[in-house]
Amino acid sequence: MKPKRISREKQGNFLYPELMDQLNPKDSLLVLSKKIPWKKIEDAFIELYSNKGRRAKPIRLMAGLLILKQL
Repeated sequence: MKPKRISREKQGNFLYPELMDQLNPKDSLLVLSKKIPWKKIEDAFIELYSNKGRRAKPIRLMAGLLILKQL
């Protein structure tokens, strides 16, 4: 089954700061993640998924893990 698209627009919680606010903006992996065209990757791979069966993991997660493995 095709994965859900991850929405980056979530309601904040005043008790817990956002993860992005806690990370160092100069971290090399964070800088790399901002340069990767995630939308293009998702659009290219979504056609390879079936509409049947168990829901797949998000494409961004799978592509990100593969990139980390290669690095």
